[in-house]
Amino acid sequence: MLKFILIIFCFFYQLISFSQELNCSVQVSHQKIQGTNKKIFETLRKDIYEFINNKVWTENIYDNDERIECSIIINLEKQMTDEFEGTIQILARRPVYGSSYNSILFKHMDKDFQFKYIEFEALEFNENTFTSNLTSVLSFYIYIILGMDYDSFSSEGGDIYFQKALTIVSNAQTSSKKGWKAYEDLKNRYWLIDGILDESTSPIRGAIYQYHRLGLDAMSKKTSRGRAKVFESLRTLRQVYRDKPSSVFLRSFLTSKSDELVNIFSDKSVFPDEKNQVFSILNEIDPTNVQKYMKIKSGSSGK
Repeated sequence: MLKFILIIFCFFYQLISFSQELNCSVQVSHQKIQGTNKKIFETLRKDIYEFINNKVWTENIYDNDERIECSIIINLEKQMTDEFEGTIQILARRPVYGSSYNSILFKHMDKDFQFKYIEFEALEFNENTFTSNLTSVLSFYIYIILGMDYDSFSSEGGDIYFQKALTIVSNAQTSSKKGWKAYEDLKNRYWLIDGILDESTSPIRGAIYQYHRLGLDAMSKKTSRGRAKVFESLRTLRQVYRDKPSSVFLRSFLTSKSDELVNIFSDKSVFPDEKNQVFSILNEIDPTNVQKYMKIKSGSSGK
């Protein structure tokens, strides 16, 4: 009987251990904050790490090697007792089929990160109501990461997680913290999820699937065929840009992919005409990185 109980215990322990979806590193920088107990920042980092990595975010079971690789960097700039202000940068990666390469899936900087934190107080999150700005911001970006990851493997497969992110934004309308309301800033969390779910920019989600599943994942077997799908996804992004050039979602995607696009299309096997077409599109939709994209035409990835 004891042996049977131990077997059952081990089974459920493994199920719990391997059901978490994320493998997320957390860094908390506090150099700008002077004259305070430094230990609190390590406690904060540990609490955030455990909140993200130990919580089950979906109904699916993940093996350890299937967990989504991501990182969060928090740069604190102000502290007033138990109130903190700073920025939070989120980065998530996706493995590419048939290779050891991990593609940056989501890269985003949020400059309106304000929260209350009391050391040793448990971090709590409720999907149905706004209780904490710290856990709401963290959960919002976790659902964005999950939605992006699922979209990259299945066309619009991440819809359920984007809807959860939308719910967090809706619940946060009662908060006095910045980053949640439409009128505050055209580049905040409200506009990010709005851009993801808005019909006028929804083709970006199809482009994400085409770029990753039909493009990058196919390149290990047939490089030119996979690259052609990446090219097609850029044409889709150009149409979205022409319809809605201020899209936060589009800007976030291009921020994530600019270096990768240079590496893909600066390769010597790419025909000059294709290089010129790619450069023309990227020059139009992402002019801030035009110097970077010049490497495509010159045939140098800068490595």
